[in-house]
Amino acid sequence: MAAEKTDVLLLGPAMPVIVEGLSKAFTLHRPTDEKHRAALIEELAPRLRAIAAGGGHGIIDAALMAKLPRLEIISSFGVGYDHIDAKWAGEHGIVVTNTPDVLNEEVADTALGLLLSTVRELPQAERWLRAGKWLEKPYPLTKGTLRDRTVGIVGMGRIGQAIARRLDAFGVPVVYHSRNPQKGVGYRYYPNLIDMARDVDTLMIIVPGGPATRNMINMAVFEALGPKGIVINMARGSVIDEPALIKALQNRTIMSAGLDVFAEEPKVPAELIAMDHIVLYPHVGSASEHTRRAMGQLVVDNLLAWAEGRPPLTPVAETPYPPKKK
Repeated sequence: MAAEKTDVLLLGPAMPVIVEGLSKAFTLHRPTDEKHRAALIEELAPRLRAIAAGGGHGIIDAALMAKLPRLEIISSFGVGYDHIDAKWAGEHGIVVTNTPDVLNEEVADTALGLLLSTVRELPQAERWLRAGKWLEKPYPLTKGTLRDRTVGIVGMGRIGQAIARRLDAFGVPVVYHSRNPQKGVGYRYYPNLIDMARDVDTLMIIVPGGPATRNMINMAVFEALGPKGIVINMARGSVIDEPALIKALQNRTIMSAGLDVFAEEPKVPAELIAMDHIVLYPHVGSASEHTRRAMGQLVVDNLLAWAEGRPPLTPVAETPYPPKKK
């Protein structure tokens, strides 16, 4: 008689590569709505050992994990995991994995595209052409250029370093701010964010979300950046004080912004949408079929490794493997 498959609860919508990959190796449970989700959790609670979190999965907090006494692993889609209380998980012997590295280059590519779009007003120029205005006169010369800018990267992790390599190729000077200096990184390090903002004119934000970084880019940072300043956010919407950003843009405290993320996605403040001197992307940092497939496969591979008694491939810092005993 074949061994019974391990149960896996899949939260949130998921790509076919996740559903198909997990269905082959596990008994997959997929809630259809909130009521069904609650019923499934109650039913599976005595035996559930694994959760897979797809996109738009909601919060996985201590209250939810506490209902699952045998839970061992949460395999989450995406590099960010601020939707999971990883600290609590680590303290209670639960490993959390994410999907880093496979998206580094894609996000870095998008970051450079957003920077170029913002500095050189490329979306505005395209709209000018489509509206037939080029027939009347050329698009105005852009005030912005990369030729006289220094980029301060906020967060010099793997994606930050991939962005910095691209900026090197563009001949753009790079400095950075993070909690600590990064080993093997030769760019100038600023321990103080405000000091860096005063010395640069462009901020590229690529830090994790969560309480530690909430609203870290605030009015004081915008004022230090100054009227030539441009802010590019590839991190989380929570990292920027969004009302302060709107005010800074309206008052021309800074010149412009390029945003791939927002505080309450997919809701974007009407004040931002109304501005024509900024560039807005609908959170497409890693959104290519190639990269999203690789991310989805890593969700599956982390669970396969765990099920086979091997270390999960990408445990997050708060939940190292082997886990703390419950």
